[in-house]
Amino acid sequence: MTALRLPVSAADAAPGSNHTDMANAIRALSMDAVQRANSGHPGMPMGMADVATVLYSRFLKFDPLRPDWADRDRFVLSAGHGSMLIYSLLHLTGYPDMTMDQIKNFRQLDSITAGHPEFGHAPGIETTTGPLGQGIATAVGMALGERMMNARYGDEIVDHYTYAIAGDGCLMEGISHEAISMAGHLKLNKLIVLFDDNGITIDGSTDLSVSDNQIKRFEACGWDAVAIDGHDPEAIAAAIEAARNSNKPSLIACKTVIGFGAPTKAGTSKTHGAPLGDDEIAGTREKIGWPHAPFEIPENILKAWRSAGERGAEFSTAWDAELAKIPADKRKLFEDQMAGKLPDGWKETFRAYKTKVSEEAPKLATRQSSQNALEELTALIPQMIGGSADLTGSNNTKSGIQGPVSADNYGGSYIYYGVREHGMAAAMNGLALHGGFIPYGGTFLVFTDYCRPSIRLSALMKQRVIYVMTHDSIGLGEDGPTHQPVEHVASLRAIPNLNVFRPADAIEAAECWELALESEETPSVIALTRQGLPAQRKDISVNYSSYGAYILNPSVLDRQVTLLATGSEVEIAIAGQKLLEEMGIGTAVVSMPCWELFKQQPQHYRDEVLSPGTLTVAVEAALPFGWHEWIGSQGAFVGMTDFGASAPIDQLYKKFKITPEAIVDAVKARL
Repeated sequence: MTALRLPVSAADAAPGSNHTDMANAIRALSMDAVQRANSGHPGMPMGMADVATVLYSRFLKFDPLRPDWADRDRFVLSAGHGSMLIYSLLHLTGYPDMTMDQIKNFRQLDSITAGHPEFGHAPGIETTTGPLGQGIATAVGMALGERMMNARYGDEIVDHYTYAIAGDGCLMEGISHEAISMAGHLKLNKLIVLFDDNGITIDGSTDLSVSDNQIKRFEACGWDAVAIDGHDPEAIAAAIEAARNSNKPSLIACKTVIGFGAPTKAGTSKTHGAPLGDDEIAGTREKIGWPHAPFEIPENILKAWRSAGERGAEFSTAWDAELAKIPADKRKLFEDQMAGKLPDGWKETFRAYKTKVSEEAPKLATRQSSQNALEELTALIPQMIGGSADLTGSNNTKSGIQGPVSADNYGGSYIYYGVREHGMAAAMNGLALHGGFIPYGGTFLVFTDYCRPSIRLSALMKQRVIYVMTHDSIGLGEDGPTHQPVEHVASLRAIPNLNVFRPADAIEAAECWELALESEETPSVIALTRQGLPAQRKDISVNYSSYGAYILNPSVLDRQVTLLATGSEVEIAIAGQKLLEEMGIGTAVVSMPCWELFKQQPQHYRDEVLSPGTLTVAVEAALPFGWHEWIGSQGAFVGMTDFGASAPIDQLYKKFKITPEAIVDAVKARL
């Protein structure tokens, strides 16, 4: 495989055609599709067509007929508003799903050519982009994934680049600083960012809002950085070749004209987010020498593009031969890891750990219970990659066997992300999308606000990313309301396809980890306590957390009241149950570690757990938003109504009336 080399010269890259024709095919498809949809962003694809043509025809290692080939180069369109750039490239290079009909149906219902590129809609789209800055930060995770897999399997099996096209908007977003700082620190030399330096945003010239020197900025973060003419194919090729041979990540600032070729709108914000219009398109065709009808690509130009796509088969076939040479057990491990398959027998071994926990019945903070589970799991599942945003000792995310990942050792399995919650979350998406790893990372639950855009994308892309969020309530105590999450659990539960777990003890914590690892298409948030919680369960015959909610303590008397609680408040609900039953009021306690899984249960099971007709009281040290789905209009909520306060934990629960006595009062007021 290493003996093969992609063409660098234009003559070898595009036999039978020339660079300008190939680039103009991108421009034409982009402006025609946006015009037909009457919606979209034609300017960026037209401006970056030269850069994209050089990249795809002369450097990018890919195979349209094997889009998931493990050692392909990754291409991220961070400036996702310019989605017609990637759709044009996928069609021209021969990805079978990206037909001309799909190009014509840009931004239409049920097409794979969505307004912004969406992972899973079409092969060749490596990640969902559009929220600016997310793409470049995700690319950092992909580039890190390549280096880490390379450390495990060697150059013959893992040796590819990650390219990203980013615009001014991507580099203005704060997440970009976290991402480029992390990439420079880790010396991710196989990451190459192509900056569409067109000087235009929606509002107009970038002079209105920014005057950064991006070259110096990236250099200060440990990158190589160079400025070139983004319409000179040989300058583009030379810069990419130099970047590929650097020992640092590279920025290539490509000076371009947005809407290149448009006779009156080129270089202006008028090409950024609106169709050019029929007259301007006609003028563009004349100016760039493209006399062909809309969506018509001459045979010789299409053949040149298809030739660029077909060339990848030679590389993917050579890679197959290299993979076949490695020992069978190592090959199976690689293939299983890339497929996201968990090791055989891990659950049986982990069950022994749960048996031990059941016998010992420890009183621990669930963050400690989580770490104990991780000590077992990271030894059983080598693709688990941990990390924390500078809170390792507080999040309890590092196990004893995990060594740090560094620029000198990509073979580690724990990432010190620094104070970069935004960048951490996006990098974890990149690690998951790259393949080979199950990333998990921690911070305080209150800082999910900083991670939320990436968490949302994890859910949208159906990625197995695990967010370990500790200090999950006012129970963290003296740090006060700036650090006490009250609305965060509800806001996370509002995200589709996200499992939000609040385990009540060490057994539930282990069960939640088990479920998060098995949820191949659903990310997870595991919210964990700072304060110690008593053991609530000994029975491990079934993973009861997998039901989302279950009757933890049934009523002794005829059931009149159902107490619903999560996490640390299960202990308070059980104390309230005892008081109520002593008063002759039959009460059951339901632990609800995961609403999302409970919603998936059949109605008869939910009725068994909730017992319609009984008075339902929810207990959670958070705001009540969402709880009425379970307690109805006649139920009661015992929890927070405002921000917290700075004080020791026992005083806080009394102040905010999250106590067994408050539960009794709520019941007596309604029975």
